[in-house]
Amino acid sequence: MVTLVVATTADPASVGPASAFLAMPGWNPGPSLSEGMESFANGDVRLLKHENSIVAEDDLDRRWEAATGESVAEVIFLSRHTAVSNRPALTVHPIGVPHLQEDEIPPQGGRPGWAALPNPRIGPWLRLLKKIADSLGLLPEFEVTLEATHHGPVVNTPTLFLEIGSTEEYWGRQDAAQAIALLMWEGLGLGGGGSVGEWKGKDGVWVGHLLSGYSLPMEDPNQKKVKTSEKTIGGTWKQSIKVAYEATVSAFPGGEVLAHLDHKSFKGWQKNAITSFLAEQNIKIGKPEDFF
Repeated sequence: MVTLVVATTADPASVGPASAFLAMPGWNPGPSLSEGMESFANGDVRLLKHENSIVAEDDLDRRWEAATGESVAEVIFLSRHTAVSNRPALTVHPIGVPHLQEDEIPPQGGRPGWAALPNPRIGPWLRLLKKIADSLGLLPEFEVTLEATHHGPVVNTPTLFLEIGSTEEYWGRQDAAQAIALLMWEGLGLGGGGSVGEWKGKDGVWVGHLLSGYSLPMEDPNQKKVKTSEKTIGGTWKQSIKVAYEATVSAFPGGEVLAHLDHKSFKGWQKNAITSFLAEQNIKIGKPEDFF
């Protein structure tokens, strides 16, 4: 089983960390999947570079397995992050577009109504990234944070994105690229230490999918002149919750999956509807002490 790291030369925030990663010892040339793609091998890690949009190349894990005979255990994508705040940031997040309907075209890749298995490394790597960023003097200039689930591409194995944000000024920052490269080097155990964030049914708090408000589209029943009840609230919010929950359960076999609801982000009727639906689906809502 191998770890597949994916970068694109079309994005400075992707190719920068990839180049810094490849500058570390132990790499050898790997097989080519197709024209415009090259790869490198280091232990059980494979780094694949292509020339296209990072969200446009679907099923790279299956394509790698078909071309090489190697089973892919997880995929790590390197990409840029954008935000209206323009604040410099280093982010980690799962992927998927679980709220989209079947007939909708995802604006940034993925498949409607789908969420990838969240890579169990997300939580542990966020903590490790903060330590590395601090050691490189990137704090407090850079924010180190989790992002909500969004965009593609389609994958079939546990996945996470590592991103540098939030403007062109920072996408090409060598110190930020070095932080991401060191995260992968240490997190994947290539430096001689143990791998960080492998799920083995351990105790502790881990991170699965994070759904923002736009991933929980809910039609205000007050606009329909009907009673405010969970049954009358339209939108794909139920689908989004169910898909994200099922993917998280699959990513953490043997673990207890808890839902956390940020009450400040929702109106009263929305909180009541979501709480009722979680109860119907036998999804346990965690208490604050469960997560900290």
